[in-house]
Amino acid sequence: MKIQINTDKNVEGHDRQEAYFSTELAKSLSRFEDKITRIEVHFTDENGEKVGTHDKKCLIEARPAGMQPLVVSDYADVTEKAFHGALDKMKKILTTAFEKQKAH
Repeated sequence: MKIQINTDKNVEGHDRQEAYFSTELAKSLSRFEDKITRIEVHFTDENGEKVGTHDKKCLIEARPAGMQPLVVSDYADVTEKAFHGALDKMKKILTTAFEKQKAH
């Protein structure tokens, strides 16, 4: 499972943050790692340089083998909260998708 982290120009993308997010993804989605070829994470600041609440967006796209990509997103006041919100949603949607696949 390949993991790619992307940020827009308004979100700082430090190596330490990328390592943290990659580790959290690998740990949280480990039970799906043989079924997912790629995970992409996109961080954006919807307000740019302006101050605002819940303006940090995290979008996670998972590409399961033999299936259409699955995409979730979450907003929060800091990127870490948005990431964990989106990660929780991704775990739920992957569980549902693979359970449906087993049923067929």
